[in-house]
Amino acid sequence: MLKKVLIANRGEIAVRIVRACAEMGIRSVAIYTEPDRYGLHVKRADESYSLGDDPLAGYLDPARIVNLAVETGCDAIHPGYGFLSENANFARLCEQKGVAFIGPKSSVIHGMGDKTQARDSMRAAGIPITPGSEGNLDSLEEALKLANDIGYPVMLKATSGGGGRGIRRCDTPQELKVQYPRVISEATKAFGSAEVFMEKCIVNPRHIEVQILADSQGNAIHLFERDCSIQRRNQKLIEIAPSPQLTPEQRQYIGDLAVRAAKAVGYENAGTVEFLLSGNEVHFMEMNTRVQVEHTITEAITGVDIVREQLRIASGLPLSYRQEDIQYRGYALQFRINAEDPKNDFLPSFGRITHYYAPGGPGVRVDTAIYTGYEIPPYYDSMCLKLVVWALTWDEVIARGKRALDDMRLHGIKTTANYYQQILEHPDFRKGIFNTSFVPDHPELLNYSTKRHPSEIALALAATIAAHAGW
Repeated sequence: MLKKVLIANRGEIAVRIVRACAEMGIRSVAIYTEPDRYGLHVKRADESYSLGDDPLAGYLDPARIVNLAVETGCDAIHPGYGFLSENANFARLCEQKGVAFIGPKSSVIHGMGDKTQARDSMRAAGIPITPGSEGNLDSLEEALKLANDIGYPVMLKATSGGGGRGIRRCDTPQELKVQYPRVISEATKAFGSAEVFMEKCIVNPRHIEVQILADSQGNAIHLFERDCSIQRRNQKLIEIAPSPQLTPEQRQYIGDLAVRAAKAVGYENAGTVEFLLSGNEVHFMEMNTRVQVEHTITEAITGVDIVREQLRIASGLPLSYRQEDIQYRGYALQFRINAEDPKNDFLPSFGRITHYYAPGGPGVRVDTAIYTGYEIPPYYDSMCLKLVVWALTWDEVIARGKRALDDMRLHGIKTTANYYQQILEHPDFRKGIFNTSFVPDHPELLNYSTKRHPSEIALALAATIAAHAGW
């Protein structure tokens, strides 16, 4: 078993990994830059080390992080998600230094990170993929010809992209001419690569992803699916497990596809295979070679601690479960509570949290690194907490979600919580009928009230006075 793990991340996912390490008797090492000096992951880890004043440079320096792991006696690094989690060079450097990378091999990260290579691998394994380019596009002329052949609309995508960036939908040749240089520019800035490819746009699909686990002994299983269709501009907002929109036959089929995909590329550790569903047609979209933000809801319905399994797999141990051991029970929702103002085009709302009260009760989980008095820095992702609710039935989980969102008190910044209440009230969502166009098709959901109850106003005033008085 691993003895000491450096966590190459920050915020709630770093706290999540610290907790898993503590339960397994593994020492945890946190890293931080100056804005995170008072971060919860720094307070909770067994050891912590500064990476300097620059908010981002330290978290993005593979050599420095790996060297620090060696210097502090760590035998493994957990990358979390974001930052260097899907950086093949980072994983390769760990391999060279004899430090276990808690994730797949560097070659797999590279292969799945290159979207055209990933499509080739899935095609060879018999996994259905969307029609599109068989490699990277070399010119606008090639893009126009291919789009004409497969039919509009089409999606231009950065080959090395991820996280919803480097993607543009084009409905006409004119739009393609405009968006082609934009995607190349965005891809170059965000991912350091100008390579792009094209896929047929699956109009109004459901976005379904499957959680997989695989060990070094060749065992691979799935933990059922998550429905991530509630998204805005390719950024997920609310995630659901399992999908209320799949039949048992579809669930088994897509789960089997995910396991086949994992075995085809020699996958190890936790990962996610993402699909687009249109009617009964299933299309592979991508494989995420890391733990997902929304792993929480899979844990809620299956009882499997995914991060614990990651640590076991990285220790060379076999999976704790066989496929027949995995069952799911009930439904779970995850709300990404972002520091954003939905009424102002989701503009980030960074600043000091003057008062925070976490919701609780049966079937409620909160993963976060915030606290009253915490200053949300403007340098990182705007998500400040993940609210997860579980219940036996679909109607009950919606009711629990509404109650938990109403329980939460988070003052000093604007958040997406009230907007999510509106989504839960919508008849189509309550019926479990939605796809990736749900958010853009319902702009009226932004017309919610921002008036506070008198007790909330009094509480916010008291918190502000206490903060200025130094209580």
